Amino acid sequence: MKPIEILSINIGKPQLVPYKNKEVSTGIHKQPTEGALFLSWENFKGDGQADLVHHGGREKAVCVYPFEHYAYWEQELGQALTYGAFGENLTIRGIVETEVCIGDIFELGEAIVEVSQPRQPCFKLSVKYDRPDMPLKVQETGYTGFYFRVLREGFVAKSDGLKRIFAHPQAVTLAYANRIMHQEKDHLAGIRKLLEVDKLSVSWRATFLKRLGGQETDTRERLTGSTSVTTDASDGSAN
Repeated sequence: MKPIEILSINIGKPQLVPYKNKEVSTGIHKQPTEGALFLSWENFKGDGQADLVHHGGREKAVCVYPFEHYAYWEQELGQALTYGAFGENLTIRGIVETEVCIGDIFELGEAIVEVSQPRQPCFKLSVKYDRPDMPLKVQETGYTGFYFRVLREGFVAKSDGLKRIFAHPQAVTLAYANRIMHQEKDHLAGIRKLLEVDKLSVSWRATFLKRLGGQETDTRERLTGSTSVTTDASDGSAN
């Protein structure tokens, strides 16, 4: 198996930033840090999220983003990007959404972590880049990144790298999950396939169960920051 590098560990506390003639609190402005950091059940020491309803917590303790996508976004945004550009805790190189499956387990320094769901983009990316279409573009490309839940706490350093120690037998990739969540919302067989994965996060499971029951779900609030529409139970970025 090819090595997976940790290029950067990024943390940051929530801060107030201007957006649409008001101020919003966001933890998306994460900065690279040096040295080993302790990873607890819920986050890296020194990290934080502003919206604890939709971000952070046990199933979204670590937000991960592949560096392979940076070149695309630099061209799209017309600017150079630094590590942590998408609010991720880990900027990695060596594996992307088509190669990672829900329920895969990785060794991360002293910690053990498990893939719970793809990252679902929210309007905080629009806040950061002043691009209202940014969350939707992330959805459409499938360049979302993903979340880890923590199975064992411990210290993590960049030099540790990331090592897959268990491949979930159902082999449902993050790319497939993204497609069913965002593009093929009426794909009932696909929904059932995802629900069969016991390690799928509670929030994504709730969304897919609603769809099976005939309930419409809508992600527009997460994409725009609007509170005028009903949203699904899924989650946004680590902010």
